[in-house]
Amino acid sequence: MIRLTNFADYAVVLMSELAKEKDSRSSAQELSIKTHIPAPTVSKVLNALGQGNLLQSHRGLKGGFSLSRPAAEISVAQIIEAVDGPICLTECSHGDNEYDCALLETCEIRSHWPPINKAVRNSLSAISLDYISQIER
Repeated sequence: MIRLTNFADYAVVLMSELAKEKDSRSSAQELSIKTHIPAPTVSKVLNALGQGNLLQSHRGLKGGFSLSRPAAEISVAQIIEAVDGPICLTECSHGDNEYDCALLETCEIRSHWPPINKAVRNSLSAISLDYISQIER
């Protein structure tokens, strides 16, 4: 089974909640209450999404967080990558030479992962935040 990290899952949930708000802003505390995700976790995820240029932070009395662009222009892949980094199904296919695998030198499958990773990323890129925020729960 392939699973997203909890942070990636929470990021999609939080972004979906913000997309439903349309042109308004929500605080981390408000998002925590609406999504039932602990406030410290919400803050960490929102920070990562801000660093990924998917959110804007607004200060002041009517401050909070809002999407940096329309939900239709944000993909699920972008959300996942903002918190987890590149979408790769195996550690060795990331291209990070720091990964220590005993099979690295002899693995005949390693070269086959990039097209698989690309297919998964393309599939997630085809799903917009706008689409998932409109799905009934």
